[in-house]
Parts: sequence; structure tokens; C-alpha cells
Amino acid sequence: MSSGTHSTNPQPGAHADAHAAIDAVWRIESPRLIAGLTRITHDVGAAEDLAHDALVAALEQWPREGVPSNPGAWLMAAAKHRAIDLVRRRSLLDRKHSELGRELEEKQENSVPDYASALDDDIGDDLLRLIFTSCHPVLSTEAQLALTLRLIGGLTTNEIARAFLVPEPAIAQRIVRAKRTLADARVPFEVPRGAELSARLASVLQVIYLIFNEGYSATAGDDWHRPALCEDALRLGRILAELAPKEPEVHGLVALMEIQASRTRARVNATTGEPILMLEQNRALWDQLLIHRGLAALARAEELSHALSSFGTYTLQAAIAARHARAITAAATDWPRIAALYSALAHVAPSPIVELNRAVAVSMAEGPAAGLAILDAIADDPALKNYHLLPSVRADLLRKLGRLDQARAEFTRAATLTQNSRERDLLLSRAASCIAKSN
Repeated sequence: MSSGTHSTNPQPGAHADAHAAIDAVWRIESPRLIAGLTRITHDVGAAEDLAHDALVAALEQWPREGVPSNPGAWLMAAAKHRAIDLVRRRSLLDRKHSELGRELEEKQENSVPDYASALDDDIGDDLLRLIFTSCHPVLSTEAQLALTLRLIGGLTTNEIARAFLVPEPAIAQRIVRAKRTLADARVPFEVPRGAELSARLASVLQVIYLIFNEGYSATAGDDWHRPALCEDALRLGRILAELAPKEPEVHGLVALMEIQASRTRARVNATTGEPILMLEQNRALWDQLLIHRGLAALARAEELSHALSSFGTYTLQAAIAARHARAITAAATDWPRIAALYSALAHVAPSPIVELNRAVAVSMAEGPAAGLAILDAIADDPALKNYHLLPSVRADLLRKLGRLDQARAEFTRAATLTQNSRERDLLLSRAASCIAKSN
């Protein structure tokens, strides 16, 4: 069952080292294991159980015998044997239930597929199938998020619960129901084709970006952002970009996340933990490696899209983020171009949120009054009724126009709408600053 030679007899502290190695290997290899096993068992739940059986075997043997030289292959071999045993037991049970004759039984036994070889087929295709299965439209968005983080991200139930501030039993139940729903609906383990592919891919990208956004700007709790969740989304995006290299929007999403993640160190005061808005950030702290990777991914998306008129929503958002990334200082930002890109985005994917962002860009390019006019046009949109960023942006523009009493009221209203304590403190401090300036 083992693959590769083991290290020498474990020394003191080797148990801790082995457990650390198991944790690291599991996070990397579990999606591959579950994907390959799902193709054989046609059951995501059974595949995950089998992968965990292999993990249990590793927990039992590695601390005692040492970590294998190729731990991923060891886990795959262990899981493979369990999968083959399961399939054989199922085949035997099926034969008994159908009471087939001896001749038919022999014919079936002679044509048993080579499951061991099947598991070694193209893992990349299996991973892509698993991603599409986890994000299948038969599941709710919440279930898609949880299942994707569990199966592709390799996160534990507790980690997912902490990331989304949801009780662990609720997440566990959500995952169990999702796997049962997939089984009951007999969802095929495949990559959709034709017209269905585009719609399903959009769902996959949405799930990954929702995960990233929850890490980038936490909707609730005491943390302004959760970098670990951003990293999980980035890892998922990079995997998808390798598996679907000819899809421009996949590269567009990766570009957007890479560039946004590059600002992580500059977004929070290292001493107080207070959030720092982008125009006030120390750009020397922006991660140039992530920016370089993001710009490369954007170039790939643009090349595959051929023209601006063909850009998708993620590619357009990445192009906007790139304009910020290329500006050495906030003052050097090309706001007219950003405003134009937001106009293009509003044409492709019209929404009040896009208009809100366009208002900010226009205010920077043409003045706060121009931005305020755009906000006034969407102020009564039901989708923005409880969205704290509408009064927040409005307050900022009113303050720039010297209308401090109105600005203070809007900052205060925004503070009552946000569920994030860090953001609430920031908004209240801005409201207080309006009082100080007016005195």
C-alpha cells in the first residue's frame, strides 16, 4: 500500500513533525484524492470518506514509521485500495441482488474495469469535474461555498465555520445536506459542455470570488479582513486557471484577486488594527510579486478576449485594479480611464453596486459634485437600502463639498448599517471628524 521509501526511524519530536507534514500534505493532496475517488465511486460523499480513511492510516503509520518520501502518492495508494475494495463489494452486492446466472456472473467478472489504472488517469480533468460538481446549481450558494472550501480548499468544518462566523454544527449540516443533494439528484461527475459550460463556469467563478471577498472585506465580526480566506480563494483560482487555460474570465478573476491581495499588508494599521483606505495606504507595502502575477494574468485574459468590447466582468474589474496597481502614488492614478472602465462594466453587468463604484471614479476624475449626481440617481434603489457603502461614499463626497453636517449624518447612518466592528469604528471616527471641522 505504501509508495516510496520512508525516512529513518523517528527521532524525538518526530510525531509532531509527522502530524505537521500530514496536515500540510492533506491540504494540498485532498482535492486530488477526492476528485480521483469520485470518478470511481460516482459519489462525492463516499469519495471524501475514503480519502479520510487514507488520512487516518497516515496518522497511524507516519508517526511510527516516518513520513514517506512521496506522501501524496502514499495517500493516493492507500485511498485507491479502499476505493477498489468498495467498488468490488458494491459489485458483489449488485450481483447477489439481481440473482444473475453463473454465465452472466463470469462475463461480468471478466469485464471488471481496471479501477487501479482508472484512478491514475488525468487528475487535472478530475479536479475540474470536482469543482463543477461542488458548484452545481442544484445546491444553494451557501452550500456551494461550504462544499468547495471543504473538497477543493481542503478546509476543515471548523475552519469554514470560523471563516464565515457560522456555528460549526450548521456548517457540518450544510455539507452533509449538499453531498446528499448531489447523490439524490444523481449529478454526473463531469465538466459541462456547450452552452451549459458558460453558465456553470460563471457559477464556479462567483463562488471563488465570494470566498475571496469574504476574506478581503469581512461582512461581520471584529476583523477588517481575513487574509487566510483570500489565500484559499486565490489557490482555488490558480488551480482553475491551470485546468481551464483558454477561459479568459478565469484569468480575469485570478488577476483581480492577485492585485487586490497585493494590498493586504497596507490595508490595516500594524499597531492598532484599524483599517486604512486604499488612497491612504503606503504603496511601498503593496506586494510587487502578487501585482506582477496579477498583471500577467490580466494580459492573458486580454489576449484571449481580443478586444475591450469582449471583456467579461472579472477582466474589466481586473483592468481597473491594474490601473491602481500601476500608479506609484494615489495622485498619479488614472481616474478618467478607471471611470471609462466602470462605464464599460456597467454596460456588461449593470447594477447599482457598479454605479456606486463608478460614482467614486467620476468624483475623482471630474469632482465630487459629478459623483454625487450619480449617487442621487441610485439612492432609492431597493438593492442599496441597507448597503452601508452608499451612505459612506455619499458622506465622503459631501465632506469634500464642505457640507459637513450632512456628511456627519451619512457617516453615522453607514455605521449603523455595517456589521463589521472595525468598519463601524472607522465610520464613527469620520463622523466625529466632521463635527471637529465644523467647530
